[in-house]
Amino acid sequence: MLGYDMGDHPLDPVRLELTIALARLLGVLERPTVRVVAAEPADDELLTLVHQPEYIAAVRAAPDDPFFQGWGLNTADNPVFPDMHQASARVVGATVAAAEAVWRGEERRAINIAGGLHHAMPARAAGFCVYNDPAIAIARLLAMGASRVAYIDIYAHHGDGVQVAFWADPRVLTISLHQSPVTLFPGTGFPDETGGGDAVGTSVNVALPAGTGDTGWLRAFHAVVPPLLRAFQPEILVTQCGADTHRLDPLTDLRLSVDGQRAAYLALAELAEELCGGRWLATGGGGYALVEAVPLAWTHLLAVITGEPLDPATLTPPRWRELAGRRRPGAQVPLRLTEEAEVDYPPWSPDRSGDHPVDEAITATRRAVFSLHGLDPDAP
Repeated sequence: MLGYDMGDHPLDPVRLELTIALARLLGVLERPTVRVVAAEPADDELLTLVHQPEYIAAVRAAPDDPFFQGWGLNTADNPVFPDMHQASARVVGATVAAAEAVWRGEERRAINIAGGLHHAMPARAAGFCVYNDPAIAIARLLAMGASRVAYIDIYAHHGDGVQVAFWADPRVLTISLHQSPVTLFPGTGFPDETGGGDAVGTSVNVALPAGTGDTGWLRAFHAVVPPLLRAFQPEILVTQCGADTHRLDPLTDLRLSVDGQRAAYLALAELAEELCGGRWLATGGGGYALVEAVPLAWTHLLAVITGEPLDPATLTPPRWRELAGRRRPGAQVPLRLTEEAEVDYPPWSPDRSGDHPVDEAITATRRAVFSLHGLDPDAP
């Protein structure tokens, strides 16, 4: 998975190396119920569930032409890199293999932290993403017989590529909680983007103001996600759990802590248990505080996926601190898996809907889609 490497670029594969190293040293991946498996690159039959054949051919050809133009490739966001098709297809293959294992009942939960490349479009690379592995995995689930798939995206950037892929498909509910598109790439994800055709109401967007922290974010999540999931009754939960919502992330302006991110993972686990028989496919994504946040957040995610959550007060092992310091000299290496943040939040209620920009965002989303699911947007 480290082969998905764009060089001197924010999406640094060191985030994966440091996460896996931390999870291994803390025993998360050695739990008796855990299987760590390799995955083959996706073939063209899988890739064309979402992407156009001409685009796939362009991804193959681009590394051989230093002056390649088009298809969103060879840009600052999506530079061409060696073995780009193979590396990108391997990410897809891993996410699809995880989806198949869960759908077939071989596992109740599975995760590919290298996945979550949710910006890629059918015929265009975008936002550091070449192939859209969560969209392809959802398309594969539908081909295997799933009739109701819920996709929850908790990355700071809007999950635009997945929304586009299923804009008019009533079998897929997409919910994205993200920083307002007024202030952050990709400039989409407004509350009035609700789906098309027979699927109006199945695209859901919570556009949060810059500066939103743990309590506001968690209030928004719980005011929107559980009611809609309970109305939709998904058979499987697919999530994009990128870690760039963290307060130290250099590319975004949300203000979550590692503790707030952990609370989100616990909430997703409870919803998967309540509504999907535990069936949950998780992916990682981006995250650019490469030492300070991403490895801690995703180690918590791996622990939640594989069994028991880790105690936030757990110390990071000295071997991991040494590795992190070597990989990112000068970084502030965390000593524990917590920032001791307060994650209790006041629930949303209609009488406070105009009191705060977060509550205004919640109200806008509820009023855009709740009635389409038979829900009262103004009910507490």
